[in-house]
Amino acid sequence: MANKANSGARNLIPPVKGEVRNPNGRPKGVPNTKTRLKRFLELTEKIQNPVTGELEDMTVAEVMDLMQIHKARKGDTKAWMALLDRLEGKPAQHLDHTITTNPVDKILGKFEIEDGAIDAGQTPEA
Repeated sequence: MANKANSGARNLIPPVKGEVRNPNGRPKGVPNTKTRLKRFLELTEKIQNPVTGELEDMTVAEVMDLMQIHKARKGDTKAWMALLDRLEGKPAQHLDHTITTNPVDKILGKFEIEDGAIDAGQTPEA
């Protein structure tokens, strides 16, 4: 069994020219996931258009879009937000990064004692 602590160390060394690190990798000619998904989404089927009521040839992607719209019209707010994000883009989120006081001084200020430092467990005498 391989030592788990050093199992990834071999991958940190660049391969020598001509060295094959994954000899049983994906065979040539096998389409990648993006290609397969695009092919499946472009397939057409005859379906009744829920808006016009007529039979139409629609791609799988168009049917899925109609399903999302149908869910949004039934009151699904997540479906509505997904449609808005797809059409208009997600709103930009801006964060305020200004610091008015030094946080380290603020934390250390809590532990300052007039007569000097105290050990843990001791209480300052008034």
